[in-house]
Amino acid sequence: MINALKQALKRVCGDRRGASAVEFALIAPFMILLYLGAVEISLALSIDRKITSAASALADLVAQDDVITDGEMADIMNAGGVIIAPFNTAPLQVRITSVLMNGSDDVRVQWSDAVGMTAYAAGGSAPVPAGVLQRNRSVIMVEVKYRYDTMFSELGVSQFDISEVFYLRPRQSIVVARS
Repeated sequence: MINALKQALKRVCGDRRGASAVEFALIAPFMILLYLGAVEISLALSIDRKITSAASALADLVAQDDVITDGEMADIMNAGGVIIAPFNTAPLQVRITSVLMNGSDDVRVQWSDAVGMTAYAAGGSAPVPAGVLQRNRSVIMVEVKYRYDTMFSELGVSQFDISEVFYLRPRQSIVVARS
């Protein structure tokens, strides 16, 4: 009886047929999570590039004109959603502002329009870094924000904000007027 038990135990210990299946079962969840993480990072980088492109393009559209009408501004704001396609446009926030520095280095908002966020008040101040503006010159400031939802909410990373601020000087005049 003891000899039979020893032989059975040797057969079980020496059998390696299921080792690969056990190793795969241990490694597979980690590999799947790693693959999904790489896909998620790729998507996040893609939307980040699109947000940067949107800020640049919107600033360029405004800076090319000398007077922006309400219809043109609506079209420019809609262009932001087209640029970030095929991503969801619902979390997209855009603010376009014309900022002027007068002769006494006073920086004031000339006009501001926004979708999904609050526009700056005309005559108020806006956060413009030093060196962007010169005396008696203006700049078009475009702020784009996007809340990105991830597929890893169970792991504590459910969403994060992507934002871009782009400054561009008007091309046709010193100040882009708003009518």
